[in-house]
Amino acid sequence: MYYSIGEVSHITGIAVSTLRYYDREGMFPDIKRSNGGIRIFSQKEIETLRIIDCLKTTGMSIKEIKEFLGWCQEGDSSLQKRREMFYNRLEKVKKQIETLENTMSLLKYKCWYYDTAVAAGSEDAVKNLSTNEIPEDFLKTAKSP
Repeated sequence: MYYSIGEVSHITGIAVSTLRYYDREGMFPDIKRSNGGIRIFSQKEIETLRIIDCLKTTGMSIKEIKEFLGWCQEGDSSLQKRREMFYNRLEKVKKQIETLENTMSLLKYKCWYYDTAVAAGSEDAVKNLSTNEIPEDFLKTAKSP
């Protein structure tokens, strides 16, 4: 099945201008064009966009993604490099998740803190709580610097 740039934009949520930019940057080396020069996207380009989006989410730059896509064009000779890149990205995402989990813990604690203060009508009701009065889920977060 083939798609116009507008259809791909609608399917992926990626702006038409971004799709054109990716094409200009050589990220779709095998993309077909109509007799009138209009891009004709296939499932292959949509899969490439899925990978681009994934790698961007991990923090990779467009330059790094282009390098990866170049490796893909090299075929089996670059399998090891591609494998290592994905393992490196996986470690980076694990660290991002850990950071986000710590952030979420602090946010949950602060929600409880302010819910409790608002219900009591004063922040003093929470500031002076002893350790055994703080819910166990929040003890680590409440006592960290």
